[in-house]
Amino acid sequence: MPHTSETRFRARYSETDQMGVIYYANYLVWMEMGRTDYCKSVGFDYRDMELDGARMAVAEATCRYIAPAHYEDEILVTTRVERLNRRLITFAYSISNGQTGLAIAEGKTVHIAMGIDGKSRSIPQRYLDLMTAAA
Repeated sequence: MPHTSETRFRARYSETDQMGVIYYANYLVWMEMGRTDYCKSVGFDYRDMELDGARMAVAEATCRYIAPAHYEDEILVTTRVERLNRRLITFAYSISNGQTGLAIAEGKTVHIAMGIDGKSRSIPQRYLDLMTAAA
């Protein structure tokens, strides 16, 4: 079974829209939180990879909204790596209500390794090895 990480937090009032539900773009922020926690859970900080000259540019992001989330709901973001190679990582996310287990959204982000110069490059071996071992 592939490694997953869990990120738990409460939905903040500032994340709601005029209808009282979480504004749709905030789910991408929540995915970023999950991705950051995933990297920590396998043994590195995303910032370390940047210091080693690799940045992960988002090439694609999708989110399927299943049910609304509201202010003060406990949110659980479960993150896993769906695809990994030397230049590309696809993260998959499941977002649910942490108290009820109700599915709220699911999504994916595809990242391409880029150098500081903005050109495609390989993921540094250290990080590739850590993610491969976990996936």
